[in-house]
Amino acid sequence: MAALPIPPLEPVLAALDMAGVAVFAVSGALAAARIKQTIVTFAFFATVTGLGGGTLRDMLIDAPVFWVGRSDYLGICLVGAASVWLLRADRWRLDALLWFDALGLGAYSVLGAAKALSLGVPPLPAIGMGVLTASFGGIVRDLLAGEPSILLRREIYVSAAALGAGIYVGLTLLGLSLWPAAIIGAAAGFGLRGIAIATGLALPGYRPDTDED
Repeated sequence: MAALPIPPLEPVLAALDMAGVAVFAVSGALAAARIKQTIVTFAFFATVTGLGGGTLRDMLIDAPVFWVGRSDYLGICLVGAASVWLLRADRWRLDALLWFDALGLGAYSVLGAAKALSLGVPPLPAIGMGVLTASFGGIVRDLLAGEPSILLRREIYVSAAALGAGIYVGLTLLGLSLWPAAIIGAAAGFGLRGIAIATGLALPGYRPDTDED
């Protein structure tokens, strides 16, 4: 059965899409810079981080992978990697990587949910697609860089993506137009992640009762 054509993204979602790829690509290149890798590794980290979440999302919702057949997405990743290399990002603090990642998380949580909704995915799974789009690239980046995965730290990350995607989906179901719903959702996801970065806000860990009778 032939795949159904994918409706074009609205301008605001297209902008969030490009912005999410760009900032995630930079965060991937920054991870390569921190471990003193080559320019080829910079490009690979940038590409995997920038495109990984959206690629997995499209495979799961049976949509054509968004960057295949186009040059601009891959080009953005390569430009991001080259920019970090030329700017000598090994001098940057860890905070730079975290804040670029937070920007990408906010944008991609909304974009992932919006694309899923546009293809008929129900609201709750669409929120899940937003979370996956926003977090998977960063998870792979940390794995490749030998860093502890964000999933294994209590610091708020996935919850911020869920907030952004959930607010977007909820507002659209309430009839709010795409522009404000997308902006509010992306800002909420970025804001919660930003608070976690700035203050160390974290979810409580599991503490089983170890008292003996």
